[in-house]
Amino acid sequence: MVYDATRSRKKDPANTSLNLEESNGNNHTPLIDDKPPETRKMSWWYQDRSSVLLLLFLYILQGIPLGLAGSIPMLLASKNVDYHQQAIFSFVFWPFSLKLLWAPIVDSTYFAKFGRRKSWLVPTQYCIGLVMLILSYGLDSILNTSNPNILHLTICFFILNFCAATQDIAVDGWALTMLSKKNVGLASTCNSVGQTAGYFLGYVVFLALESADFCNKYLRIEPQTEGVVTLASFMYFWSIVFFVTTTFVMLFKKEDQQKHEEVNEDGSGPVGTNGIFAAYKLLWKIICLPNVLQYVIILLTVKVGFASESLVGLKLIESGIHKESLALLAIPMTPLQIMLPLLIAKYTSGPKPLDIFLKAFRWRILFTMWLALLVYITPLFKEEDGTYPYSYFVFVLITYSCHQVALYCMFVSMMAFNAKISDPRIGGTYMTLLNTVANLGGNWPSTLALWFVEDLTTNYCVGGKSEIQYCNKDTKEACIAAGGKCDMSVDGYYIEVVVCVILGIGWLFWKRRTTRRLQELDPERWKCPT
Repeated sequence: MVYDATRSRKKDPANTSLNLEESNGNNHTPLIDDKPPETRKMSWWYQDRSSVLLLLFLYILQGIPLGLAGSIPMLLASKNVDYHQQAIFSFVFWPFSLKLLWAPIVDSTYFAKFGRRKSWLVPTQYCIGLVMLILSYGLDSILNTSNPNILHLTICFFILNFCAATQDIAVDGWALTMLSKKNVGLASTCNSVGQTAGYFLGYVVFLALESADFCNKYLRIEPQTEGVVTLASFMYFWSIVFFVTTTFVMLFKKEDQQKHEEVNEDGSGPVGTNGIFAAYKLLWKIICLPNVLQYVIILLTVKVGFASESLVGLKLIESGIHKESLALLAIPMTPLQIMLPLLIAKYTSGPKPLDIFLKAFRWRILFTMWLALLVYITPLFKEEDGTYPYSYFVFVLITYSCHQVALYCMFVSMMAFNAKISDPRIGGTYMTLLNTVANLGGNWPSTLALWFVEDLTTNYCVGGKSEIQYCNKDTKEACIAAGGKCDMSVDGYYIEVVVCVILGIGWLFWKRRTTRRLQELDPERWKCPT
């Protein structure tokens, strides 16, 4: 989201729809549009078709690091990496939840001669390409070991997602000036479609092509021990794409300087310090509003009851489900995820959208228990050859689909309420602040759930001549060396499910009335003081 509250844009008369006359010397000839409506609509598309395609591709590139980051936990789970390390790696998903912290800097500081958005887009995309290129030469050696270096992996992917989040800020702002006024609404479509497609390529397509089982079954005649691609080769390919695309944008795509804000006389851009301080001051004013502060607490705590959901996929892989099989479930889920917001919107457009939020919250609590049941009964479906029947995946798909309904009911109703209460004078800043807090409210419970699940799990060393009673990461090797094996007595995941359900029910009693009261407040109570 673009932070533009402290500056006024120059108005470009040549691009306004109210400019009905064309100047030709001293003569003014009225413009008469005698084209039929269908032709005029097509002309709008032809006017911006190259910009729309460029935006779409930039958002696809943005989704690639996100998809790859999403695939890494699956790869680590198949290599028996412990949950503490999974928790450390989960921090790579935080930059998109924290980008509000540096968004004002991106929006206010730039080189005007180079381009306001290109000043950030070009270096961030080159950085993504460079990190991917470096990783492509050492990533397989990092992962193909008994003890992968999770800290190095986390730092690299955190940098990738940090650059992708910064690129998102720049592209969101550029979309507003790259497209004509009539087509600016296409920016959100490019964002959702492009980022979804990029995530799909980096997650689903990669895991499928990386899997030897999938490639041997569907793509090859002669079986081989590896997939069509490795993580290193996949990242090498996309690093080249990033380098080529960024160079093309830098050399051939010009920004419309007339649509930008006023710059200094030396062409170095606006006085960024004033703009940055004003933006942060505005954010602080919004947060200090009593009602906003209460709502922020709600957003930061509401998902604590669903923290155990982040473990479901990893637990299914522990039970023997192939990671690519879980990834391929995203294919039939995509149309559902597109349709659900459209279907739910009509129920959240009224004066009390959070009523749907609270109803869906109850269903999410039930699904927390249902997903735990799914994890528990999964081994019962396992066949003698270690595979799972198609009926099991149909069952999982139906479960995931119903879960998505509850999830999107909460998401759409929350977005509707955010739009309702946002001060129209600073709507962009207001909305981005609330959405960022909501994202952060989902990240920290997931990280904690991953971190503590192993500490809550109890394993015993069974058999052999070892005197070791409890089996953990420090004593596991000694137990096996003595001829024993680690047998799980208590799975910490189920303890976390119980804790999450209790916390979720407790949250409902704690914040239910506050949530209903906030949506009944007069809109004037949400406005930021000037």
